[in-house]
Amino acid sequence: QVPLVESGGGLVQAGGSLRLSCAASGDRFSVGQVGWFRQTPGKAREFVAAISSSGLTQYYADALEGRFTISMGSAENTVHLLLNSLKPEDTAVYYCALARSSAYTTDVRDFGSWGQGTQVTVSS
Repeated sequence: QVPLVESGGGLVQAGGSLRLSCAASGDRFSVGQVGWFRQTPGKAREFVAAISSSGLTQYYADALEGRFTISMGSAENTVHLLLNSLKPEDTAVYYCALARSSAYTTDVRDFGSWGQGTQVTVSS
């Protein structure tokens, strides 16, 4: 388990933007891809986006590509998720996670380390 800490969530009006951040201690992001997931009460955690350990490749859930952007931060071992054109249905707890390997995956079961989550609430 690698400690991951998310930040940047909050309350925003529909159409607004937020930037979420995920930070890990040590040289952890060099091992596997970093992913973002989100979850609402009563529903399964769903894949949002992921970035390879090199930062060169990004993956998105089909329905979210174009509005969300994942990137490596300028600070070491930091990953950002920029949420644009937010909709009320984007309201969820957003989690950062580190995959167990560098292989491409969107399966929540392949991610072994998770942050505590950050709440994003979009008002209409």
